[in-house]
Amino acid sequence: MRSLFTLLLSLLLAACAAPKYTVDDGRKVDESLLANIRAYGSGEQSLRPAIVRSAGLKDAQCDHQWELPFAVATSYGWGENDRVAWVRGLNVDERLTVVAASPNSTLNPGDKLQAVAGRADKDSEALLARLADARDAGKPFFVTLSNGASRSITPFEVCRGYARLAPPNTPEMQDYHWLLSMHSLDLSKAQLSEDEALWAVLWTQGLSEEGGARMKTYHYGTKIVGTLYNLATLATGLHGAALAAEAAVTAAKEAAKSVASEIIKQQLIEQGKALAMQRIREGLIDAGKELSKQQVMNGLQAAAANRSSLSGVAWIASTVFDQADQWAFERATKLGADPLAAFSLHQKLLERRLAGNAFALDIERLESLSKLAQTKGLDAQVQAILRGFKASELALEIGAMPLASAPTTFSYESASDPGSSPFARGLIDAMLDIPTESGGHK
Repeated sequence: MRSLFTLLLSLLLAACAAPKYTVDDGRKVDESLLANIRAYGSGEQSLRPAIVRSAGLKDAQCDHQWELPFAVATSYGWGENDRVAWVRGLNVDERLTVVAASPNSTLNPGDKLQAVAGRADKDSEALLARLADARDAGKPFFVTLSNGASRSITPFEVCRGYARLAPPNTPEMQDYHWLLSMHSLDLSKAQLSEDEALWAVLWTQGLSEEGGARMKTYHYGTKIVGTLYNLATLATGLHGAALAAEAAVTAAKEAAKSVASEIIKQQLIEQGKALAMQRIREGLIDAGKELSKQQVMNGLQAAAANRSSLSGVAWIASTVFDQADQWAFERATKLGADPLAAFSLHQKLLERRLAGNAFALDIERLESLSKLAQTKGLDAQVQAILRGFKASELALEIGAMPLASAPTTFSYESASDPGSSPFARGLIDAMLDIPTESGGHK
């Protein structure tokens, strides 16, 4: 009996000493946040294999950065109800949790990381920093899972330009930078095919390659290690990154209030969102439903307005969106992918009235890409994807419409004072100056 009592006492003490993680207790959570968390996970699951696939380029001419064959998330630092939403939506708790992995990854969705390169830490932010350091060292390392298993991880090189998704609390967030582009959750709502996901990744890399030098002339941030940016390259849903994104969205809305033209652009984008909600309510999101010419032109206008509404470093990036299109088109073919994925992705976004992203094409980009496809003998296929509409004909009709123009042409002399907000040059640029949080969370 004494031995049994001792055993029970030991088990009880061990249970009390073990860390307690959030579980789904069935409580009511923010349904909008929950849906966005699921969209975030779905998008990561599409993009991660595409990122691995992009490594096949082995392009010696582009600048490179290191990537991992899996993506992680954590609810560390989020409020109690929101942590429950993370568990319910993606099975993510306070620990670093794998939410997406390529087919050849040694980790699987749901795996919880306990230690990186032999060092454990209950502070998930600190562990995330170690994971970033191990990735950027470019050498194989080991991680230990919560069940005690050890897995070997091998980083791989890709062309510079991380393709990442907006945090679930700010699904509309988009920012474009030579180091990293953050795409709105519109992208995941398009239910990407493998080639469309690869297009998104290649386009992001092409934006960095084609526009990096131009963006750096506007503002060059050099500090990376030890900043929030470094952590966000692994987990944009991290609480600190999510708070920064929220602040950036608020700052952008406040700045837009002082410029009448920006208000008009924002209204057009909001009108597009309202149409999307109406379309959902009416059950019209169906590939079998044909869009009218006016609906197509409205979508092209909304895409142009979205592109024109970008500011800071993202505005500089927007002036080379068409060059990123061409860069991705050429390299998709090299990887055996369908370069017309750009058109199918655009069409999906158009049908869903999702213009708040870089992949819903405006007429300038649609016409340029169509001409490129025509030189490859793919004109008929493009028209089929676009439901019979020709970019050249649409360009003639849309040319005189208000707000249909492309962004202002880039000029080195035209850069004006971006303002005093820490987010004036964009979220990504701001995160290069935001230090990681010190100390643990309660």
